[in-house]
Amino acid sequence: MIYLLIAGIVACGYWVWTPDKELEQLKAKYAQAPSAFITIAGTHVHYRDSGTKTAPVLVFLHGFGSSLHTWDEWSKPLEQNYRVIRLDLPGFGLSGKNEGNDFSDSHDLAVILGLLDKLDIPKASFIGNSLGGKLAWRIASDYPERVEKLVLISPDGFASEGFDYDKQPESSFMLSAMTIALPKPLLKMSLAPAYANPSSLTSTMVDRYHDLMCAPGVRKSIIARINQTVLKDPVPLLKNIQADTLLLWGENDAMIPVANAKDYLNVIPRVRLDVLPNTGHLPQEEHVQPGLTVLQKFLQSN
Repeated sequence: MIYLLIAGIVACGYWVWTPDKELEQLKAKYAQAPSAFITIAGTHVHYRDSGTKTAPVLVFLHGFGSSLHTWDEWSKPLEQNYRVIRLDLPGFGLSGKNEGNDFSDSHDLAVILGLLDKLDIPKASFIGNSLGGKLAWRIASDYPERVEKLVLISPDGFASEGFDYDKQPESSFMLSAMTIALPKPLLKMSLAPAYANPSSLTSTMVDRYHDLMCAPGVRKSIIARINQTVLKDPVPLLKNIQADTLLLWGENDAMIPVANAKDYLNVIPRVRLDVLPNTGHLPQEEHVQPGLTVLQKFLQSN
């Protein structure tokens, strides 16, 4: 009986075991033109530079566990009037791990601004979702001369219930297990709450998220990022923001609730809020046009 039990455990483990995917195969699928790669601060950055090169510049920063592909449907129409820069943040997508295993905010900012320096872009409008929103407002606070306008889509930054500022996070066994097993159905279950309507999460999107989570080194990088994340009180930094700021929030965001918008409205000097009905954490994926329309009007406003 014990041998049957062991055999069953091994068979189950083999079924859920999820090795890294081949990088070249992922590049062939997800790094088509105008994708390019450049090494900055020890990270081999995957980015796209599209649209009109002489037009105003938009820099898009994705959220945790995502990639530059989350902006696909917004980028296409915006490329008609803007230069659109997108990148896979360190530890995600095809950018993957970095030499120093550094996934701090300061390193992320060095990579983002280093890329813009390489592209000879001194100033841009920054659009960030979730984690990307936190990085966008950090740039606006620390480097105001580089920010034209600021768009924060369900941004991260304030401590949620159960988390404290200036406290080292604790790793969990379940988190570490992700490096060994990441069944696609389980990933789909974890992604579904990001959408107001779960049917918005298509099989193609699930495949993309799964493929890029299984890019070489990404899952270990994600764990390293979580272990390195120490939240700081954002209020003093947010008060420094000089750029006109748009808060864009899904009414049905279950990841970072729209009620959190008041924290930003209370401290950012020049800020407005637009709430998108029947929308979750990822308006750029779920209801493309409503959020895009609000974004375009804001970018065109004086």
